Amino acid sequence: MIEDTIKPVRKTDEQILAEHESERTKCTVYTRVMGYHRPVETFNAGKQGEFEERAHFNEPGCPCCQDVILK
Repeated sequence: MIEDTIKPVRKTDEQILAEHESERTKCTVYTRVMGYHRPVETFNAGKQGEFEERAHFNEPGCPCCQDVILK
């Protein structure tokens, strides 16, 4: 007797994004530069690269940063 097992469907990130493309909206990321909040998309290529290389950290004991996963 052959058992029919249900295997979970594994989708790649690209497949999931393609399925929900119509539901997605553009997200504007702001950062503080010289006392002003500016959208990162207005930065030149060099500054955008510097922004991507920034190190993120959690402040120990900060209640607002608990259970946050940063890349």
